[in-house]
Amino acid sequence: MTKSVSAPVLSIDPVDGLVDEPRRIVVSGLAPDELVAISARTQRARGATWMSQATFMADAHGVIDLDRDAPVGGDYAEVSAMGLIWSQHPADSANHELFPDEVMEPLRTTLTAETVDGIRAEAELFQRFARLGVDRREVREDGLVGTLFTPAGPGPHPVVVVLNGSGGGINEPRGALLASHGYQAFALGYFKAPGLSPFITETPLEYLETGLRWAHRKLEPKDGFVAVSGQSRGGELALLLGATFPDLVSAVVAFVPGAVVHGAQGAGDPARGGWQGVTWTRGGVPLPHLWQNNRAVHWHPWAGDAPPNRHHSVFFEGLKDTELAARARIPVEKIAGPVLLISGRDDRAWPSSLYSRMVVSSLRRAGHPHLVRHLDFDDAGHAINLPIVPSTQLSREHPVSKVPYTNGGTPSGNARANEGSWRGMLAFLDEVTASNSHEEGRRDSLPLAGT
Repeated sequence: MTKSVSAPVLSIDPVDGLVDEPRRIVVSGLAPDELVAISARTQRARGATWMSQATFMADAHGVIDLDRDAPVGGDYAEVSAMGLIWSQHPADSANHELFPDEVMEPLRTTLTAETVDGIRAEAELFQRFARLGVDRREVREDGLVGTLFTPAGPGPHPVVVVLNGSGGGINEPRGALLASHGYQAFALGYFKAPGLSPFITETPLEYLETGLRWAHRKLEPKDGFVAVSGQSRGGELALLLGATFPDLVSAVVAFVPGAVVHGAQGAGDPARGGWQGVTWTRGGVPLPHLWQNNRAVHWHPWAGDAPPNRHHSVFFEGLKDTELAARARIPVEKIAGPVLLISGRDDRAWPSSLYSRMVVSSLRRAGHPHLVRHLDFDDAGHAINLPIVPSTQLSREHPVSKVPYTNGGTPSGNARANEGSWRGMLAFLDEVTASNSHEEGRRDSLPLAGT
C-alpha cells in the first residue's frame, strides 16, 4: 500500500445550512488507493454524543468523494453523501435524544479523516432547523401550550399545525424547519407539555379545536389554509381532527398513522385504564377505541412481560373484532381537503402501511373529491423523521411507559424514508396551497348570488 506523502484535506460544502440540506464531503491530497477512516461526532440534546465511522479507499487521483464513493467498511454500506450523519449511534446508550436542547441553535458535527499513518484532518458542519429570520414564540393563550414559528419575510403564510406522537411534548424541530420553508408552523402540545397532563388519557378534542380556531383567528393564514400534520398517535389525531372539524382543517398530513382510534396504550395513565384507557373524548364522552373490551385480543406488549419483537401483531388481532373495529374507525370520508399518508412497510410498532391503505380505500369508496397521496417506503419502520438525522433507532424505550419497543426498518431504509417523506410533504403542501390559492381566487371572482 502506497503511503501518503502529504496531509489529507477535508472539505465540506456548504459548511452551514438547514438540516435537510445535503453537503458535499470530499477528502483530497491522498495517495492513490489510500485507506482513510472518516468519523462524525455530534453533540445533541442534554450532552448526548452521537458518533459514526466508515473507511474509504481513495481513487487514482487520491480523492474520496462521499457523493460518489461507498465505504469499504463501517457504519453504513452504500453511496450516501450524508451517510456519516444518518448512521450515527449514541455513544451513551442511555440518551437517545436526536435534536438540540434549543431548536434555534444548530447541531454541530465534527468530521475527522485519519490515514493509516495517523495523519488527521478535521472540519465542522452545522445543521440548522431555523433559517435566518425565522421567529420562535411560545404560545400560552386560551389554555393552549405550543410554540409558533413564523417564516422570515412578509405574510400572510399558509399554516401547518404540528402534532407529536405518543411521546408527547411539542415538536419544535419540525415546526422550525417548516417555517424555514415558508409555512407558519404552530407546534401544539396536547399532553406531556408544561401545564398539561403527563398522559394522553382522556384528551378532549375540544382542546385541539381551540388550537385550530386560534390558528384561524390569530395567524391570519394565507387563503384561510390551515393544515394538520401529526406523527404516529399524532397522525391518528390529524385524521380524526380532519374528520371531526372539516371546516377548520384544510389538509391532513399523517405520518405512520392509525386508521382507527386506539386506546391510550404506552402513553396511558396507569390509574385510568393504562394501556386500555380512553384516549380521546368529545363533549366529555369517550370515543370508542380498538381495545374497548376487544373480543379478539389475547395478548398485548404492555402487560409487563418482555414485549414481542413485532408489536404490530396485536393490532392485527384487534382488527379481528370487526364490529368494534367498525365503531372505532376514523370516518375519514368527512375530511374536506387533501390527504397525505406516509408509512413504512416494516413498521413494527403498528401496521402504518395497512392503516394508510385502509384510509385510502375509505376515501376512494366515498368518492373523495380532493387529492389523496400515499407514500409507502420499503425497509422503513415507525420512526420516520426529519431528513439527515440519525436513523438507527430500531428499538428504544417508550418515553412515557418506559417499556421497550421495536420501531422496525433498517437504518438505510429509514434514512431514505426520512428524506423521501420530507420532500414528499413539502411537494404536497406546495401543490395543495397553490391549488387552494387558485380556488380562493376563482371563488372571489364569481358573481354574488342574485346579481
